[in-house]
Amino acid sequence: QEQLVESGGGLVQPGGSLRLSCAASGFSFSSYSMRWVRQAPGKGLEWVASISSVGFNTNYADSVEGRFTISRDNAKNTLYLQMNSLKPDDTAVYYCAKVGSDSRGQGTQVTVSS
Repeated sequence: QEQLVESGGGLVQPGGSLRLSCAASGFSFSSYSMRWVRQAPGKGLEWVASISSVGFNTNYADSVEGRFTISRDNAKNTLYLQMNSLKPDDTAVYYCAKVGSDSRGQGTQVTVSS
């Protein structure tokens, strides 16, 4: 059974940093491009970043370009999102997912507030 488990969220002040993790199991993680998406309160799902199967290619939404870094460790079946210079607009539940799939984990809450 495929499973994605996000972690690492929390409450952080504006300008702060967080590192999210996504532990994958039940499928061949290294064979899939992966992505992070987020959903802010009262808004729809927003794509944040994607990474190719071996990590050579990454893409970012304009809203996070230069502040967030997506990475992966295929030996650990884990996807990461390093988030720096956080803003209140980054407040959302963050999910990881396979590119091309709607299936995702339970998410991890990120709240940016002073």
